[in-house]
Amino acid sequence: MKLLLIEDELSLHELITGALGKEGHIVESAYNCASALDKLSAYYYDCILLDINLPDGSGLTILEHLKRSSSKANIIIISARDSLDDKVQGLELGADDYLAKPFHISELSARIRSVVRRSQNAGNMTWSAGNVSIEDVTNRLFIGGKEVSLLKKEFDILKYFIMRPGHVVDKSVLAEAIWGDHIDQSDDFQFVYAQMKNLRKKLTEAGADIEIKSVYGFGYKLILP
Repeated sequence: MKLLLIEDELSLHELITGALGKEGHIVESAYNCASALDKLSAYYYDCILLDINLPDGSGLTILEHLKRSSSKANIIIISARDSLDDKVQGLELGADDYLAKPFHISELSARIRSVVRRSQNAGNMTWSAGNVSIEDVTNRLFIGGKEVSLLKKEFDILKYFIMRPGHVVDKSVLAEAIWGDHIDQSDDFQFVYAQMKNLRKKLTEAGADIEIKSVYGFGYKLILP
């Protein structure tokens, strides 16, 4: 999943980022309200991990912003403030869960899976398009009922498109969604083209009746049968 961690405590930030990254998640970082709002205005996240106490204001203002914008992002408050009023206010503003510090990373990971599972696909973690289906938890792909092997990034790309059938996806948006903040280190999109070429070849060879077509000058689009 793609996560945004809004936390100014550097040691905790590094601990969470490292642990969730090892689980295969893309974790982007914000250390204050301003940087968090910049990211939220430009990108979509499966789950937002939000501290209330930030150096330039309260994390509750970020919740208010998300509520005004009708955001459907999953939000877990992670804060040392464990009062009933804070919990109630955060939940009323749209947070899905509240985890008081200190906490075990394993519990945070479980909370993330839980809130995303409740919101995505009505709790069904299998996504289908045509004769293609993917199991989100196990990262398994089935085409016509037969399992097909994909590399991790190929699976992530396919899932991104299956969740957005018929939508034209800009190559830069796709790259940022799959590779996260690390995309800034690349000068071009050759790695996107290479992954996409391999994925499309595997889909064709396995008899998939969906197609990820190039949209000239812009990006790609998933075409259903």
